[in-house]
Order: sequence, then C-alpha cells, then structure tokens
Amino acid sequence: MSEEFTTLSVTESQGVARVTFDNPPVNLCDPAMIADFRRLLDRFATSRDTRVVVFSSAHPDFFIGHADLNLFLDPVDQIPPKPTKLGPLQTLFEDLRTLPQATIGVLEGRASGAGTEFLTSCDMVFAARGRALLSQFEVAVGVLPGATGSQRLPRLLGRSRALEMILGCDEFDAELAERYGLVNRALPAAELWPFVNRLAARIATFPAAAIALNKVAVDASELPIQMGLLEETHTLHQTLVGGEAQRRMRLLLELGAQEEEFEREQFTAALERLG
Repeated sequence: MSEEFTTLSVTESQGVARVTFDNPPVNLCDPAMIADFRRLLDRFATSRDTRVVVFSSAHPDFFIGHADLNLFLDPVDQIPPKPTKLGPLQTLFEDLRTLPQATIGVLEGRASGAGTEFLTSCDMVFAARGRALLSQFEVAVGVLPGATGSQRLPRLLGRSRALEMILGCDEFDAELAERYGLVNRALPAAELWPFVNRLAARIATFPAAAIALNKVAVDASELPIQMGLLEETHTLHQTLVGGEAQRRMRLLLELGAQEEEFEREQFTAALERLG
C-alpha cells in the first residue's frame, strides 16, 4: 500500500492500519502531503478490512507541521464572496473525522497549525509527557486557524480555553492538553505505544459496522437532544441488521455472561474473543 505515497508509509495487520508521516525536515503540510493524505483517506473510506487507523510520525520531534506558508504569500486585494462549500483542508480533515474506522493520533513531538487541526479531527489522541507540544500560531502572523481549528477547538475545549490557545499562540504540553481536553491522555513516553497498541488491537476485534455506526451516533450529540436520541435509536437499529450482533451476544452468553462470577472477573476480557 505504501508504494503510492511519497510523504507517508502504511502497514496493516489484523485490522489495524499504521500510518507514519515522513516528510522531512518538519513534516510540513505541503501539497505533496495533502495529495498523499487525500489518496489515503479515499482508500480507507471504502475499506472493509481496516477497523482502526493509527497515525504517528517518523520524526521524533515533529508530528505534522503547519501548512506551507508559501501557499499564502500572494497579495489579496479584496474579500471574495462568502464560500458555500468547505475549503480543501477543511474537507480533508472532515473526511478524516468521519471515516468509518476508529482513528488514533499518537503525538510524540510537535504539532502546530494544521498539525493540531489534524489531531483534533482524529477520534482519539494520546500524547507523550515531556515531549508532546501542540499549538495554533496563526493569529501571530495575522490570520486564523482556518483548517477547522476555529470551529473544532471551541467544541473540544470550550470558548475561553479555545481562545487562550488560538490568541495566545503558545505551546501546550501534554499535561495541559490533557487537562483542557485537547488530548485523551498524557502518558509517560515509555508507556505510550504499549497503551495505544493494546487499545487499537482491542478495538480491531469489534465489528466494523458497529465502530462506524457508533461514530455516527456520537456525532449526533451536537444536535438538540431529542434529534440526537432519535439518531441513536436509528443507528442502534442498523447495528442489529445482518446477525453479527446476535451471534456475538449468543457467544457471550455461552461463555458465562449474566452469571455473577463471569460478570465480575471475566466479562471485559471476554469481549475481545467474540470475533
């Protein structure tokens, strides 16, 4: 799969795809990387075998850098009409957010600008303590985080904390990012990959359709509660079509579910054996 890409590589095993960005010197989000990522997302969007995608970097100090500043140097004399469709990077990151797979970002170095916007479009992000740094720098150069950042960050952090990050243009370390809700967990560097590998492997044992439909249901939480609950019921009904859910439930019962000792001692571990 990797031979078609110049700025990233891909390996896949047992339902987990591992994407490694490698665009020296700082993994700049340039046209080559954007084109590679577009092809990658198109591939995953139709994949029936991939259930989890883990994103990381070959560079120990940089995850994904900001967008190539040379793309914005041409003079602009007047404001164009208000757009009626998303821009290219907005579309790219929305397509990442809505992939049917579970997506996990592993942050061991810096993510700035578009790199942070990439991570906030993943389903989960885990960061290395003492190494990971995230920032939005755009206000300092006179613009704004326009590849979903001005919209995604307030939804994740709340308005005040989002503005602290956007207007302050400072780096957030892993601990602060965890406390603010920008990443799921800040882990010691030695524990980061064992944790992510274990989580990815576990999720990959679950039904692909259930993973995708749960993402749809969770995204409906941004709707008014009654509309969200209706979407919850609709996606639940979809998971029950085809018989896989019933097969797994019967197997869980055969293993001992609903018995006191099994529920207390074995239930959680047994979930990975149902596939």
